[in-house]
Amino acid sequence: MLKIGSLVPLFSIFLLSYFGHSQTLTSVIIDSATQKPIPYVTVQLKNKGVITNEEGRFTFQLNSSVKPTDSLFISCIGYASIGKPINQFTEKQIVLASKAIDLNPVIVTNKNYSPREIVELVEENILKNYNLGLTKKRIFLRETYGSRILKSDYTLKKSTIDALDKAFIDKLIGQIPKNNTVYNESLGDLYGGSDAEKQKLDLIKASELYDKSLELDFEVLEEKFNQIMKENVKTDSYFKIKSGLFGTKVDADEMFETEVDSTDVAALNKKLEEEKKNKEERKKFFAKYKRETLGNLYENLPVFDDTDYNVLFKPGRYELALENFTYLGDAAVYVIGFTPKRSEDFQGKLYINSDDFALIRMDFENVKPLRDFSLLGVSFKEYLAKGRIIFSKGDDQKYHLSYYDINKGIRAGFRRPLKIIEKNKNVKGRRKQNELSMKIDAAFGSRNRYELVVFDEAAINNTEYDAFKEHNNVLPTYMPNYDPDFWVGYDIIEPNQAIKEFTSQTEVSE
Repeated sequence: MLKIGSLVPLFSIFLLSYFGHSQTLTSVIIDSATQKPIPYVTVQLKNKGVITNEEGRFTFQLNSSVKPTDSLFISCIGYASIGKPINQFTEKQIVLASKAIDLNPVIVTNKNYSPREIVELVEENILKNYNLGLTKKRIFLRETYGSRILKSDYTLKKSTIDALDKAFIDKLIGQIPKNNTVYNESLGDLYGGSDAEKQKLDLIKASELYDKSLELDFEVLEEKFNQIMKENVKTDSYFKIKSGLFGTKVDADEMFETEVDSTDVAALNKKLEEEKKNKEERKKFFAKYKRETLGNLYENLPVFDDTDYNVLFKPGRYELALENFTYLGDAAVYVIGFTPKRSEDFQGKLYINSDDFALIRMDFENVKPLRDFSLLGVSFKEYLAKGRIIFSKGDDQKYHLSYYDINKGIRAGFRRPLKIIEKNKNVKGRRKQNELSMKIDAAFGSRNRYELVVFDEAAINNTEYDAFKEHNNVLPTYMPNYDPDFWVGYDIIEPNQAIKEFTSQTEVSE
């Protein structure tokens, strides 16, 4: 069983009200010297665990089998571990003290390993330390998408439709949110191994938190734009959309949704059936997107030989340095820094158990853009990929992924002419009916974060994997404001303060 950790206040209230009821155990863990929160601390209780968020906070779901005398174990790299009964945690905060290092690595290990030899021993022991086959995992995925418009300049060259003038286009562009943040959270069971293409997902619950009111003004303008086009465009027209040398063709009826007469029962039933079908397709798409996201994260773990973080399998391509020797609880840990010698993409630190040579944590960040494309006025750059991967030892004495956190940064630009021409082959004479021509200079940026927490992991065989069938019957629940009750009864990573304080400008009903 996988073990992870995190906490928050008022244990005394818990102890008075717990018995016979499901409760949550919450607190914040701080450094005894600095009094600052400690992120990514492992908290374990009766073979289950959670992990503190970046603010040092955790929430632990407790059932009726837990007693106040059961022990809570807290551990973090570089700190002395704590293990004592729940009823002895009486403060609103839990304090960890740094663990003194009295011995050098030569004395502790009786071998003077070089950093490369240590890394090679990790690679040699991967099959012994990790389960690389099929598993079933209870996962919680939090995705944060932050987008912003960096530039939205344009020059209107021609518009044969009077209503589509500069004032209207200025208003249209002005209503697009300059900054927007969306939080998506999903809980489920993931079946699979190292292959991103062969994952199965059983979604249990999901949510999306964002300000839907930011879309409303833009939707009103979009409706007005569509109305203008309907009044000025013939139904049997088609559009030629050109940007420089490139163009495409779109039929007019593809641009506008057809309204249904509410008195036409057959047409109304057909539309309702289409909406039902679309909802089912949305469920399949949502499950597919989550499955692919999780598969891509898992496939890229540093213990798999096809990973982007390939320092374990190709140590000769990196400069390696033994930077520290510390402790995770009572276990001695090597801290090895790695930087690329030539063309590799990442640098970072490896935290390696000196007893069994298992990689228990990896911090990484890119040293150059991972993708950098620019051609004919279109540009795209993935400039940031920075994160942390943590493994924890389970009851099977194997190490399992417990926490994966990665931040990605992207910039995109579009600086090109754009021309939309309406043509109609059924009109006598000149086919060209209307034209909208402009030059666009726009740039966009996004910062996305993916936090994956694994609460339980168990090996499964091919028969168990084949027997599981996906249902795809979950869509995320929309929340205009943070709802602390939505995940009650489920283990998740504690939300940070930004999520807890998120509120929409105007509440919008679903």
